[in-house]
Amino acid sequence: MSSNDDTLVNKQCVPCHGGIAALTPAEAGKMLGRLLVSKEGGWQLVEDGRALKREFKFADFYRTMSFVNAVAHIANAQDHHPDIECGWGYCRIRYQTHAIGGLHENDFICAAKIDALSAA
Repeated sequence: MSSNDDTLVNKQCVPCHGGIAALTPAEAGKMLGRLLVSKEGGWQLVEDGRALKREFKFADFYRTMSFVNAVAHIANAQDHHPDIECGWGYCRIRYQTHAIGGLHENDFICAAKIDALSAA
């Protein structure tokens, strides 16, 4: 892929310290359409379009924790961190840009990177 590829998975997060508007529900819905949908489902807009959430299923605890560690690596590399809830065989990820109280393109960039991870 070229370096000017504008797919979400190829973008990098930019610092967001507030002072800008969150995506509207309509804008968030368009961004949601750019994310991968798998046979297990996909990302959902929640909290009236102010957050993004997805649940992943795994065969065992080891695979779950391996995935969680890979998500943590993505989050640190992008400096954009989700809320993560996990246990035996599942991981729930919720993204929201807290500085703006809603969704930003960064949330969708990280979601796309996690989709690529889970598809591998």
